[in-house]
Amino acid sequence: MKAAMFSSALKSFSSNISSNYSIAPQPSSASGPWKVFDAKKKSTGKAASVFIFDKKSLEPTSGGLSGRGSSSTLRKVHEEVIDRLRREASSLARLRHPNILELAEPVEDTRNGGLMFATEPVQASLQELLQDQDRGTRAKQVDLDELEIQKGLLQVAKGLEFIHDSAELVHGNLAPEAIFINAKGDWKISGLGFAGGPSSGSTTKPNAPISLSEALHYDPRLPRSVQLNLDYSSPDIVMDSNATSYADMFSLGLLIIALYNTPHRSPLETNYSVSTYKRLFSSSSTVPNANNNFLSSKPLPKSLLADALPRLITRRPAGRFSAREFQDSRFFDNILVSTIRFLDTLPTKTPNEKVHFLRGLPKILPQFPDSVMEKKLLPALLDEMKDRELIALILQNMIAITKRLKSGKRAFCDKVVPALQTVFLAGAKPSNERDSTKEAGLMVLLENMNAIGENCSGMEFKNVILPIIYQALESPTHAVVDSGLKTLSVCLSVLDFSTIKNELFPVIAHVFSKTNSLGIKIRGLEAFKILCGGKDGEDESYVGDELDGVIVEKKTGQSSVVLDKYTIQEKVVPLMKAIKTKEPAVMMAALDVFKQVGKIADSDFLALEVLPVLWSFSLGPLLSLEQFQKFMALIKSLSTRIEREHSRRIQELTASNGTTSTRAKEFTSFGAVPTPNGTSMNDLDEDFEALVLGRKAASSSADNMLDGDWTTPAAKPSTSGQKSLQPTPQSSTFAWSRSTSTDSSAPPSANGWGVGTNSTTRAITPDASLSSFAALTPTSPFNNPLQPARPNASTAQPPSLQSQPQSTAPTIDWAAASAGRATSNPWAASPPMSGGLTNAPMRGFGTASTALQPTSSFSIPPPPSSQFNIAPPPSSSASQMRPPNQALGPIQQPISLQSNNSGGGQKQGLDKYESLI
Repeated sequence: MKAAMFSSALKSFSSNISSNYSIAPQPSSASGPWKVFDAKKKSTGKAASVFIFDKKSLEPTSGGLSGRGSSSTLRKVHEEVIDRLRREASSLARLRHPNILELAEPVEDTRNGGLMFATEPVQASLQELLQDQDRGTRAKQVDLDELEIQKGLLQVAKGLEFIHDSAELVHGNLAPEAIFINAKGDWKISGLGFAGGPSSGSTTKPNAPISLSEALHYDPRLPRSVQLNLDYSSPDIVMDSNATSYADMFSLGLLIIALYNTPHRSPLETNYSVSTYKRLFSSSSTVPNANNNFLSSKPLPKSLLADALPRLITRRPAGRFSAREFQDSRFFDNILVSTIRFLDTLPTKTPNEKVHFLRGLPKILPQFPDSVMEKKLLPALLDEMKDRELIALILQNMIAITKRLKSGKRAFCDKVVPALQTVFLAGAKPSNERDSTKEAGLMVLLENMNAIGENCSGMEFKNVILPIIYQALESPTHAVVDSGLKTLSVCLSVLDFSTIKNELFPVIAHVFSKTNSLGIKIRGLEAFKILCGGKDGEDESYVGDELDGVIVEKKTGQSSVVLDKYTIQEKVVPLMKAIKTKEPAVMMAALDVFKQVGKIADSDFLALEVLPVLWSFSLGPLLSLEQFQKFMALIKSLSTRIEREHSRRIQELTASNGTTSTRAKEFTSFGAVPTPNGTSMNDLDEDFEALVLGRKAASSSADNMLDGDWTTPAAKPSTSGQKSLQPTPQSSTFAWSRSTSTDSSAPPSANGWGVGTNSTTRAITPDASLSSFAALTPTSPFNNPLQPARPNASTAQPPSLQSQPQSTAPTIDWAAASAGRATSNPWAASPPMSGGLTNAPMRGFGTASTALQPTSSFSIPPPPSSQFNIAPPPSSSASQMRPPNQALGPIQQPISLQSNNSGGGQKQGLDKYESLI
């Protein structure tokens, strides 16, 4: 039970502010007797400032009262101070004005007898800022430049006007510690502990007048922070005991001098002594005036010297400015201050005035300092976002401000993004209902998406900006949809792959497939190109011979592929196939997409899916020649890639399956086609070429004597020690062959055939059958290789050959045959032969004489007449004939090409077929 009672007692002492606010452990600033703590309301998270007064601060620091009064008297003085401070906080509750500190929670008593109240968040008091500048420190993010001072003084003047005219009060203690700068940079009036009604004049409010005797009494037992600051007091109060609104204007003049003075102090230094104050005013040299530069250590602005200060710091109250008149002084006569003043009264302006103001504001934004733009202009514009008719103009100015701010990203995320979410996403209408004001705002956002992407985090972009882009893509207005598609490049730089593939791409694909606008169709194709790795506005041109597989691409920048290969092949290409129109602009935009697809897709997919579509598009009837050539360049380049990759694939498969392929070849092989006489086809081709071109063959076949070159010189005969082989009785004899006996005195024939040039020839076919040929048997057995003979020189025959008797067996004298090649034309007509043969032209070979031998009645008709003539081969004395020792057996004695039968008998053996050869 005791524990419960103690808990209830503790709750009774706990304040409402302590339970509802999270208060920082250390104060952020101080002003007079108050310590200011940063706080945040637990229920809403709204920032606030908590002012706390500690009663212990009233106790003297000397440790004793030095005989001055009793403890009961001091306790009474302390109670009076606490009551005055409580009235100060209560006055804030009664006075509601933009330039008076706004009270959030009323004053409460603390456990130790102190006071506590909550206000709007403040940064510091003006006294702290001036002290920081004097110390050369900058603990607070507030710049007291010329415009900041002008703006602040204007706001103070407005607050005083409200206090004087509306509340009918006199502040009585207007000093730097009585002015606070809030989070927006606005100057707010506070310190109303000595405020009261005027001492004279008629009033409509029952305000108690200021107790001047109490205010002017200085008690050294109390800290100076709870007593009247005589350094900023008016002589009306100190010397005349007359508290009016003009007394506050004199204090304002002293405050202005302190702002420009160095150090930042009042020109009157009284040390909280009334007698000292009166002594200063006894001499004009110690009183601030125009003659002594108002006792300022630094030059004052001319606008202050000429108009404001002389009408504020004057001994006669009637000669001073009122708060309203001070606002109209020349000190505030400049465009920047006038802009701020108009912005403060913007809610009261007409729609036409608002439009003109917002249209002209971007022109003067560069002249404002960052602090004023961020803390004054931007919040004022955000407050006007509730007017939907002004959304587009307000967004233009807000984005222009964030672009110029150094801390633009922080300002945009903290202030602008929540406002955009409220305006565009809260209670959004269906897309089929047009909202012209909202679409105008959408257009402004879409056109400035680059700046938004730079000043926005990825999470905020996905949660707030991306849904706004979706609204633009679903808009029934084509211009809005087109602008939405243009923002794709910005989205890709901020969003992750999953969001792009699963959320953004389906929306773009839906817009592309459903639209009936060519402009949106082309813009959708450009979006596909970017998604496939292209650059926005890039001219994808191919340069090269179009067949070598080398593609030179014009590069304007590097870009990575956004979509994966599967999505491109299975989603993008089918959308391309479904294009119905053949407009050249659409076709060329599709060509750019296919260029990117050709870099990513597989070669099989390109061959089966892409190339047919390209051919279909290229044959469009509206394409120009240049456009058609661009299609063909891509088709050829893709075809080259397909050919190259498929060829490499086949080579790899062949290399990996080489054994199987070899066995398959062996299994399906049926052998080679045999060639005549066992020679190769290459040898036959070379012999035929030598025959028709008149050149000597590289080598002659030894298997067939008739295949040899008859003009080749014969080999030398063997030595005399070799035995001669007996000739076969039925050996064949050539009519054009020479006798085996060598006659060096006989003149060589003119045509190389061993026959006369004037002899007549005729073709006679043998009576015997082809199978009755007798084998040719060489008459001289020598096995040495045939040696070339000099055709024009007398060749000495071996003794064995010279001593041999004339044989009737047929022989071929290769030396004589080769000697005949020395003639000028071996293909010319032969000389007349003995035997009385008639002259008959040989078909295709010119004329030649043939010695006829008696034979049977069997004959083969001659070949038909033809004009085909083969040019004779060139004569050469150094040529060598291959020995014909393979088909006919070993030949050991040269066989003469001239028959040894010079008579006119019938041809025998192979002589019967002279006409065929």
